Amino acid sequence: MKSPKNFGLYIHWPFCESKCPYCDFNSHVRKTIDEDIWEKALLTELDYVGHQTKDRLLTSVFFGGGTPSLMPAKTVQKLIEALSMYWSLDPNLEITLEGNPNSIEVQKYKDFKAAGINRVSVGIQSLHQESLTFLGRLHTAEEAKRALDITTTLFDRSSFDLIYALPHQTLKQWEEELTSALEFAQGHLSLYQLIIEPGTAFYTQHQRGDFQLPSEDLSADMYDFTRNIVAQQGYEDYEVSNYAKPGQECRHNLLYWEYDDYGCIGPGAHGRMTLDHKKMAIKIINCLKHGLKK
Repeated sequence: MKSPKNFGLYIHWPFCESKCPYCDFNSHVRKTIDEDIWEKALLTELDYVGHQTKDRLLTSVFFGGGTPSLMPAKTVQKLIEALSMYWSLDPNLEITLEGNPNSIEVQKYKDFKAAGINRVSVGIQSLHQESLTFLGRLHTAEEAKRALDITTTLFDRSSFDLIYALPHQTLKQWEEELTSALEFAQGHLSLYQLIIEPGTAFYTQHQRGDFQLPSEDLSADMYDFTRNIVAQQGYEDYEVSNYAKPGQECRHNLLYWEYDDYGCIGPGAHGRMTLDHKKMAIKIINCLKHGLKK
């Protein structure tokens, strides 16, 4: 089996300011961490993965989490600067960083851009305050709009997430929210239906009967409506929950979708690599003891 042409790297930052009740990712709330030790740990893992996959053509890097916009910009910069030590860099290398509206500040995002970030994804989740409160988000609807103003001004390529099919949400309400959101969109949207994942706070609440999701028929109608209304604005669904105008697709998402290879660093990160002519799934399961991988 030949190594796939495209190769990506996923970098996981596991820290958040709060734990969202729907989230089952490896994320943790911490007031403070030793940033220098975490930087050293990530660079150590990068060196390990880099030597396993040396000389591949790196086409995308994705900083996910957790909340990567809480990362120090200097750590982001050092990781990006180290990439060329291991891989050939695609001239159109896409480097995406996820963030939440409450951690988006103009100067910090200028620093991210100077570090090499050229695409951002913002976890808006909703433009309605009632929905944000239900989803456990720390930001307000106005802060969400301000964050979009900042990111679309600083970056040529950006995206944001919305969650729909919420309890008591009607098709008309979703139509109004999505129509409003499209005014902020810059060529890419991630639109997810709420899923109740085991182990989350929502799972316990849902099992207890605290809330009910929309019926399957209504959820299907919402999905069909979503595809139709974004299509009218020139967006295509190139993946189940991701919509883009031609040329604005997230290259990292396409790596997942097209079964290409991507390495991974950071606790709980997942990857998929062709090594010794065999395709294999990779998961970082070792704990970082004092910030260093054992």
